[in-house]
Amino acid sequence: MSEERIKELLQELHEGVVEYDEERVVAASNAVLAEGFNVYNAVMNGLAAGMEEVGELYDQQEYFVPELLMCADALYAGLDILKPHIDPADVGSSGAKGQVVLGSIQGDVHDIGKNIIKMMFEVAGFTVHDLGRDVPLENFVEEQLKTDSEIVAMSAMMTTTMMGMKKVVEMIKEKNPNVQIMLGGAPVTGDIADLFGADGYAESAGNAVQEAVKMVASLRKLQS
Repeated sequence: MSEERIKELLQELHEGVVEYDEERVVAASNAVLAEGFNVYNAVMNGLAAGMEEVGELYDQQEYFVPELLMCADALYAGLDILKPHIDPADVGSSGAKGQVVLGSIQGDVHDIGKNIIKMMFEVAGFTVHDLGRDVPLENFVEEQLKTDSEIVAMSAMMTTTMMGMKKVVEMIKEKNPNVQIMLGGAPVTGDIADLFGADGYAESAGNAVQEAVKMVASLRKLQS
């Protein structure tokens, strides 16, 4: 497949999501399968990239909840077609599946980034326990204990709410030091994640999955 055609398909998927055009997304997704294009690439750099732009438009108050929901419908229309055809080897999930507790931290009502990461975890074969947004700090601890998940992933979009992550890390590590904790969101950096005592930092949706795979693999080694 030519570079030009690859670019064209990714653009169709991306713009179809941003312009909440389900038919366009469905047509491009079917073309991806028919023409033998890499499905994981199409999901990450087409659909997910489109949804990330939607998140930015929402933050800039150019899009509001109705647009957001229509964009999500377009995204899922594409995912329904593409997700069953993703090669696990592309995701890097070579059998190292696990469970993830996921949520946006208390005080934070942004959940687009979290939803994209949830989607990628599911694509990679993880079981996701999604607590939603504005999650009370102790709920992360309770859900981890209840599900015995290997990973807790928290997202924050504001510096004020980000501080709650440090408390959750402390509470979880006190109860179960082996749990791997991953932080992400606009104000979070690798240095902040280290400072808060977390085990990983997710810069993007794809990066979150790669981090999680490594975390689960290292935990399995510890337990074996």
